[in-house]
Amino acid sequence: MFSRAAEASPDGLVFLDAEDRIAWRNRVAEQHLGLHGERDAGLPVANLIRLPGFADFLARARAGESLAYRPQERKGKAYSVEAIRFGTDRKLLISTDVSHIERAENMRRDFVANVSHELRTPLTVISGYIEHMHDDAAPDPAEWKRQMEMVNDQAGRMLRLVDDLLTLSRLEDDTQPPGEEEFDVRDLIYDISAEGRRLSGGRHSITCEVAPTLLKGSREELRSAFSNLVSNAVRYTPEGGRIVLHWALREGKGVFSVEDSGIGIPEEHIPRLTERFYRVDRGRSRASGGTGLGLAIVKHILLRHQAALEIGSVAGAGSTFAAVFPAWRLRPLGEARS
Repeated sequence: MFSRAAEASPDGLVFLDAEDRIAWRNRVAEQHLGLHGERDAGLPVANLIRLPGFADFLARARAGESLAYRPQERKGKAYSVEAIRFGTDRKLLISTDVSHIERAENMRRDFVANVSHELRTPLTVISGYIEHMHDDAAPDPAEWKRQMEMVNDQAGRMLRLVDDLLTLSRLEDDTQPPGEEEFDVRDLIYDISAEGRRLSGGRHSITCEVAPTLLKGSREELRSAFSNLVSNAVRYTPEGGRIVLHWALREGKGVFSVEDSGIGIPEEHIPRLTERFYRVDRGRSRASGGTGLGLAIVKHILLRHQAALEIGSVAGAGSTFAAVFPAWRLRPLGEARS
């Protein structure tokens, strides 16, 4: 009965005798600590777990004290190990998988570092121009205007970043589900294509191919997601390129896709594109005016609508970003609009 209960534990359990030799261990402990079944039974555990300070930690076995264990052969895995005394001279080692906690902490640190970096650059530019204007006793009006335009551009960049950060924070709040309304997806896509043409300024061919469908969800959030995909296509498609907005039914699911003839994305970057601040080319992304958060916003909006983002791309030959919606969010209409 005891062994069955111990095997059901999500933590690794290793019972040690008076000489700190392995008396029993569960399978989770074998996975966490690299132990090998009956082969290691009766062996000193300090000889099997190669960890600096482990022998001293084991000898102390203080309540509440733990040791971090990151096996080199399993990159990205992290365990917290505790040693508890029981009986007169025995000990219990407990290993807990804390990999997800470490990943979350690393993501938090990276997020803070990225935000700080993204804000520091425009703040440095603004500060430099303000200092220059302050020291210039007789400024040239044309130069003054140019500097004020740069200050305004950098302030706008910071404002867009803060807006996107606030949007992400709101989207991640699970206590506020998206609004549910039924709307004609054609009207939304035609509006977004018009926005895309204004952003393009005539530099691209932007067309729509839309099947008549009612879509259920938050129109405001989905407008933001679709708009992000279109603006990305405009930014990364050279002048003279084409961008096509599709809405179609595929195997009962609704698919909104943005296809472009842009610069494309190398395959190794595609799995990370929705990470916050991830950029394939940092210099080009900043020059295009992006915050590095657009695809992260798209991903979260789609998750809130039980939808998925599919990305297909060939470097130098364009990309297709598709949002795939479940059938229960759709209701087909009559004939397509001309």
